This record gives sequence, structure tokens and C-alpha cells, in this order.
Amino acid sequence: MTWVILALVLVAAIAGPGLWVKRVLAKYSQPADRYREQGSGGQLARHLLDQFGLSDVGVEETQAGDHYDPEARKVRLTPGNFSGHSLTAVTVATHEVGHAIQHDRGEPLFEARQRLVRASISGQKLGSILLIGAPVIILLTRAPSAGLLMALGAFATMGLATLVHLVTLPVELDASFKKALPILEKGNYLHEGDLVHARKILKAAALTYVAGSLASLLNLGRWLTVLRR
Repeated sequence: MTWVILALVLVAAIAGPGLWVKRVLAKYSQPADRYREQGSGGQLARHLLDQFGLSDVGVEETQAGDHYDPEARKVRLTPGNFSGHSLTAVTVATHEVGHAIQHDRGEPLFEARQRLVRASISGQKLGSILLIGAPVIILLTRAPSAGLLMALGAFATMGLATLVHLVTLPVELDASFKKALPILEKGNYLHEGDLVHARKILKAAALTYVAGSLASLLNLGRWLTVLRR
């Protein structure tokens, strides 16, 4: 019974941040027309990029989650935030513009983050290959130790990828509270009383990446269960 409780607590600790992020973003997506007169999230992103001399950075709609793509130099927003006029839409758009500003200024943390993210992607792919290959190696060589080493290497690689994602949190916080928040505050882009709520959205935007990384730990648990079978 104790192990069950511990497992539930662990799952809650890992999944909790992601659920909180989704709840906050959904909550302030209503009313959907709160900023209709000021423009959509996509329009605000375009305005801010031009204001900061980043007219070469594009703004696009995407289904792959709100993000800034430094390779393509694009701010990409989900449909609800690209075309939407909610507090969430304009705040998330400003957060992603914050990343574009980091990139344009060549800020060390942002540059380091990009190198780490690329490394983590490669690590996740390698980890998956090792996990899939471990049972095969055991069957072919009849040497459980060889498969075990491969599995341990896979978990270390995939766990490192999660750790890498977590250490990028300062970059996300900077985009939210040292870039987006001052822009929204000094530019008077928000209605009176909305700044306090925008702070919650900016915190959620900063934690989105981390929440996804924590969720990847559940995948490690799933792989462990498969291997034990």
C-alpha cells in the first residue's frame, strides 16, 4: 500500500505542473474577445517584433505548440493564440517575442539553451534506440548483463535530456519576467487589472517547457515496465 501511495505522489509531482499550466492558460483564454479592439496575439507579436527592429522575424500559426524557432527565425503560435483576442493570446505572444529578443541580442543563456536542446533531442533518440535494442541483444548474446548495460545507458541518456530541459528554466523565466512583463506593463497593452493575471500566464508559459520535460519521466517509467515484462 505504501508503494502505491508513493507512486501516486510521484505521478502527481510529475504531472501536476503540466495540469496547472493547462488550467491557467485555458482559464484566461476567456473571454475570447477581451482584446479584440487591440488586435490578436499574432498581430501583437508582429507589432512588437517591428518595434524592436525584428522585422525579419516572421509570425506564423502552428499546431505544434507556441514557440520561437531560432533556426527559421519565426514566432509560432497555436491557432487560439495566433488569431485569438484573449488575455492568454496576447500574453503568450509577448512571451514568445521575448525569446526572439533574447536571440537577437545573442544572450549567453539563450545560446547555451539552444545547444543543450539540440543535444537533448539527440540523446532522446539514442536512448530510445538503446531501449529497443536491449532485449534484442539479450536474446542474441544470451548475456543479460550486456542488455542491462544498454538499458542503463538508455535511461541515463534520456534522463539527461530531461535534466537539460529543466536547466533551461532561467531562459524561460527571463523571457517571461525580464522581457514580456516589462513590455506589457510599460506599453500599456493590457486592460486595467489584467497585469496580475498576466503574471500567472507568464509563469505558466515559462513552465510549459519544464512541464513537458517532467512528463517525459513518465515515459521512462513506461519503458521500465515494458522491460520488466
